[in-house]
Amino acid sequence: MTTKQNQHAPHEYRVTGRNLGLDLARVTEAAAIASARWTGRGDKNAADGAAVEAMRKAFDTVAINGTVTIGEGEMDEAPMLYIGEKVGCGGPEMDIAVDPLEGTNLCARSLPNAITVVALAQKGCFLHAPDIYMQKIAVGPGLPDGVVDIDATIGQNLASLAQAKKCEVSDLTLCALERERHNELVAKAREAGARVRLLSDGDVAAVIATCLPGSGVDIYAGSGGAPEGVLAAAAIRCMNGQMQGRLLFENEDQITRTRGMIRPDLDPTQALSLTDMAAGPVFFCATGVTAGDLLRGIEYPSDSYIRTHSVMMRSESGTIRYMETYHHFDPHKA
Repeated sequence: MTTKQNQHAPHEYRVTGRNLGLDLARVTEAAAIASARWTGRGDKNAADGAAVEAMRKAFDTVAINGTVTIGEGEMDEAPMLYIGEKVGCGGPEMDIAVDPLEGTNLCARSLPNAITVVALAQKGCFLHAPDIYMQKIAVGPGLPDGVVDIDATIGQNLASLAQAKKCEVSDLTLCALERERHNELVAKAREAGARVRLLSDGDVAAVIATCLPGSGVDIYAGSGGAPEGVLAAAAIRCMNGQMQGRLLFENEDQITRTRGMIRPDLDPTQALSLTDMAAGPVFFCATGVTAGDLLRGIEYPSDSYIRTHSVMMRSESGTIRYMETYHHFDPHKA
């Protein structure tokens, strides 16, 4: 076979080895089903606890030797899925990033965009971020490299994005968490002419929305949890979007602790590229708990079935799969 024949045709399907997406979907489905029982009940801790327990149990069936690098907190703060915990039933060494219930308040209040999330990468490829804040900026695919810059003003970024999209700033929508710390960001974005969509919680789904056609979100900016930033970066890698981050520290002790967690070549105060946060081949999986831009929520189409809606992504192939699953259960044994 000639070299030319070996080259992939533009629409040729490529088999790139085993896809762990289905295994991860079982994990996020279990967490979503468990937490959905608490939807609208006003108890975010109970919803989160149910998701954590179900996700941890489901990991026992995944053929990996996984280490939780982004999880529920330190070992003395979290009984399960704590940073450093080993999960899986044996296999290749992998880094695991989890948020058993992204948007606990959203689930408790039955608001959109509560999801369960897992990301997986080769050992050493996820940023080992402590549970602090991270400044983030993200845009979708198909744009020039470096179209936005975390060190630029929001006005400059909106102008650059509008130029790249061949539209006016007034045609753009910025998404951010509704927090007092974002008041200036929101004011400057509106002053520049952009629309602003504010969310109460759930910035993983909000960052992903920049890559979703029809979401109405052109750019995400602001600060949120660093663990959520790593999870969002994994998804953005799979969707060919762009994202930058910067860890935000309250004191020197946090900087010193972070130096002991991240790669030696990284300065903890520097701007982080997408691959600084999630490098190498990455898998991302999420299941909806409440309906949102990314996924439908848990549904009960009959007395004996639960319907889930999940997305599985893989950076190596660029594959994005949506999966609707009917789970049979005996209501008399519930």
